[in-house]
Amino acid sequence: MQHLSCSDNLRNLLITIQYDGREYHGWQIQENALTVQEVFQEALRRIVGEFRDLKGCSRTDSGVHANMYCVSVKIAHPIPAERLISALNSYLPDTVACLDCREVAPDFHARYDCKGKRYVYKIWNSAVRNPFLNGYALKYRYPLDVDMLNKAAQAYVGSHNFESFCTADKREKGDMVRNVKMFSVEREGKLVTMTVEADGFLYNMVRIMVGTLLEISQGRIAEDAIPDILEKKDRAAAGVTAQACGLYLDKVFY
Repeated sequence: MQHLSCSDNLRNLLITIQYDGREYHGWQIQENALTVQEVFQEALRRIVGEFRDLKGCSRTDSGVHANMYCVSVKIAHPIPAERLISALNSYLPDTVACLDCREVAPDFHARYDCKGKRYVYKIWNSAVRNPFLNGYALKYRYPLDVDMLNKAAQAYVGSHNFESFCTADKREKGDMVRNVKMFSVEREGKLVTMTVEADGFLYNMVRIMVGTLLEISQGRIAEDAIPDILEKKDRAAAGVTAQACGLYLDKVFY
């Protein structure tokens, strides 16, 4: 086992992975629950020994997937970055894959240097289930007017206080303003996809935005209510929190 000391010349790596979140309790290490960070750290440790300052770009909830997830970590091991990709993939479980690895500046931080993120939420809009999307999309049997929902969702775009669209959590303190750059609702056959891009997201923000749109589709919330919900800064004013299974962290911007 390689032991790191303060005098070690550490390399800072930016590693990009993707994962199927169905069997994991999110990214971050937890007691008595399997997480993506746990299996990633175990694979990395088997290759490089010790490491420092492993930071994920975002927290993700249980059952949430990632098409792109970024990790920064400092190592002393001399393995070339491109070789670490295949080495990690030989130790990671089938539900996690390493896509890329490169050296970055010593002070680079996967979370704090992130300029923005894009999420997608998938809905299988049919009375008949799709067995191939079980755990990968929300099954929703009721009609969805995609054009109406896309129009309503444009009220999310811009810089707003999203306190109404955040689950109360001790991790969410201070500034609740986020700048949403785009929100689209599109249909391809029976699959409806909601896509949102912003400079950052609050806890459960995307799932509450989706849940609110679903309640608008049911007539339980008015089509033009989103600006008023934002203004209230009250979680009770917004819709339900949509299930985790349809949510994907799609892209991280640096």
